[in-house]
Amino acid sequence: MAFSNSKAGRAVTTQPTRPQAQSPYWGVPVARAIPAIVVALVVAFTPNHSSVVGLLVFGAFALASGLLTGILTPRALPAGTGRALLLAQAATSIVAGVLALSLQGFGLAFLLYLVSVWAAITAILELVTGLRSRGEAPAKDWIAMGGLTAILALAFLLLPLTDLVAVGLFGAYGAVLGIYLVIAGLSLRWGTQPSAPTAKDSVTLEVQNP
Repeated sequence: MAFSNSKAGRAVTTQPTRPQAQSPYWGVPVARAIPAIVVALVVAFTPNHSSVVGLLVFGAFALASGLLTGILTPRALPAGTGRALLLAQAATSIVAGVLALSLQGFGLAFLLYLVSVWAAITAILELVTGLRSRGEAPAKDWIAMGGLTAILALAFLLLPLTDLVAVGLFGAYGAVLGIYLVIAGLSLRWGTQPSAPTAKDSVTLEVQNP
């Protein structure tokens, strides 16, 4: 808002609030939801919950999620700390996915260790991204997803899981994550980021001095 005084009167320039615009990041969580939902469906409808299947499912999920995040994030976010951390998260997922798919015969202990390490690293990266980006539209979603993945890391690290429980737990994680990502992406798509007013939106009023 700008003010200018003169003998004739006072000019007051106001800038009205514009409608909220969609966040360009909305497509990233929607894309990330696809492998998560696929994981949930595969685990739900596959009777074999062995560690081999677990490594296969986790590897495919991590690789797909990492590739989607790595490809789409630079197009949706400007350069900065947030983008760098998300790209680091994508790289971590790609490496974990390749390891899981390459070493499927290493058994339950390897599955638990790999998922724990992957989940811990990606959770920290996503939480830090959200905390450093507070005030931006996707920040709360990064914090929520980081918290969910941190819970997965603790469960795989601390609980005495069998093959059946571990694979089932990861499938449940995929279901919750996938649903949340769809909701988060559509919320950003419908508009949660205010757009800046332009010069055309300015309204000037002339107020006479007494």
